[in-house]
Amino acid sequence: PARTPGQRSERVSGKFKGHAMATNDLNRQVIEEFRANAGRVGGNYEGRPLLLLTTTGRKTGRAYTTPVMCLADGDYYCVFASKGGAPEHPAWYLNLVANPRVIVEVGTERFEAQAAVVGPAERDALYRKQASRYSQFAEYERKTTRTIPVVRLTRTN
Repeated sequence: PARTPGQRSERVSGKFKGHAMATNDLNRQVIEEFRANAGRVGGNYEGRPLLLLTTTGRKTGRAYTTPVMCLADGDYYCVFASKGGAPEHPAWYLNLVANPRVIVEVGTERFEAQAAVVGPAERDALYRKQASRYSQFAEYERKTTRTIPVVRLTRTN
């Protein structure tokens, strides 16, 4: 489909089959609602701290935008590569490890950031903090054998 002037060209993270397609459609709806309502959304994300994270595909070079819950940590935002406790890391995490330059949208603000995976001690403290606020993060950790990475997003502009 043709884009209107000024429309962003991006893909929403997710595969195009089965459950992943449903996730892709849900992400697209959340992204549209986020942008239309100054960062506020309803449904499962209502009242939760959310940002939009745009990464560069490690294989495609395309921009992929994903809504993720976050934790404000001073001048930084932290995101958690939980993938709902799945055994593998989410695609957005693999993408930012390959290319740590990302775009972050919080509320009505959009800025460039540098992503960095935090070390083990800091990771544990930040993850505990997030899990104490949002119990599903403790459940994600119980469901998987992998250590769920925590990523700090530092504004660069």
